[in-house]
Amino acid sequence: MSFAPDTLPALDDAFVPPVVLGTGDLTGFAYQGNGYDSLVDRISQSLTGTPADAQTAGLYDRGIACQLAFRRAEGLDFQDQALDRAQVFRVRAGAHKPLRLLAVAGPGDLMVNTPLDFITNAIDVRLDLLYVRPGHPLPPVIPDHDVAFFAQSEAYADTLARLQALYNSWPRPALNNPGLLPNLARDTLAQSLRDAPGICSPVAIAMTRADLDRQLRSGAPIECGYPCLIRPSFSHAGAGLSLAETPADLATYLGRTFAQSFFLTAFENYISPDGFYRKSRIAFIGRRPFLCHKAISRHWMVHYLNAGMTESADKRAEEAYAMATFDTGFARRHAAAFEALHDRLGFDYYSIDCAETRDGRLLVFEADTAAIIHMMDPSDMFPYKQPQMRKVFAAFEEMLRRVAGVGSASRACRLADASLRPSPAP
Repeated sequence: MSFAPDTLPALDDAFVPPVVLGTGDLTGFAYQGNGYDSLVDRISQSLTGTPADAQTAGLYDRGIACQLAFRRAEGLDFQDQALDRAQVFRVRAGAHKPLRLLAVAGPGDLMVNTPLDFITNAIDVRLDLLYVRPGHPLPPVIPDHDVAFFAQSEAYADTLARLQALYNSWPRPALNNPGLLPNLARDTLAQSLRDAPGICSPVAIAMTRADLDRQLRSGAPIECGYPCLIRPSFSHAGAGLSLAETPADLATYLGRTFAQSFFLTAFENYISPDGFYRKSRIAFIGRRPFLCHKAISRHWMVHYLNAGMTESADKRAEEAYAMATFDTGFARRHAAAFEALHDRLGFDYYSIDCAETRDGRLLVFEADTAAIIHMMDPSDMFPYKQPQMRKVFAAFEEMLRRVAGVGSASRACRLADASLRPSPAP
């Protein structure tokens, strides 16, 4: 489907869209152990504005609540109802903040857009969300803003062309060129990093079910070899991810999934000498790296939530030390690798999930613009996390202000680094 060139909306800072709690607020509330009914109560108590705006905001937030409760189809239906009523929303936490950020977003689940409100809720930024819907024109009026951020993290070709045209003609400074998104595809990323200095980039290939089934029946070797990782295309957070040691493992995997397209990646065994796997999430803000978490697990598929960080004081001590020494340790060791990433990806803001190989290279699992960078962990158990994340968020605000040219950063940017000084190594 082709699209007619968009007419850019008028900019009017007096225009106030429906005010929503948003993904950051509701996810944080759910993270504290609150279930769906409590989320709905929170939404009901937050509604403001005209009856029509309140109803629209309620539908929008109910869509998020359903997805957090693993009711994805219902959540997307609520989202569609909200977007039928409005295409612009304001996140409540920053409604009266001085720096004005507009996120150009797309409809879909919680992994489709950069989750900016996890960051902006904690800094002096007002966040508005403009949804670009396939087959729909832009609204006639949107709030004026100092910076636009193109937040869609994946898009089909037609949508990508439309976003690129908008980015090229946007009347305010804009971040995260959507034309770079194809660089993040797993196979494209692996190929582009294959010869990058200091980086381990295992072979990754895209295959349809029909092609993979045909190759298995023929007995021909697969390009990435064995063992390999397989996952459905467009999956995130380990959904559908499996390790295949043999062709029989791949055949078994195909028999238990309905997915029609996959990524296969050569498996690099990155286990440490002590028997643990260590995976880090690093955010890059204007090319500067920040460690956002380090997960330590006995299992090769490492996720922070299942790595046992809350049960192990030793793991938390190692993570705290990694954060305190990151600039002089990890970041310095992999400075050349980071530069290669920036040169090949080009985003103003993105993150990677990575590890270190046994020979000391940076093992890049994926690069993304939609990973959650948050400050939800309880400060009593993770006292080192909030100072670190405030540092990350302050750097994001500083980037916005620099691009917008609106003056000095808020007091959040004037952090004392004393709390981040290295403690003795665990």
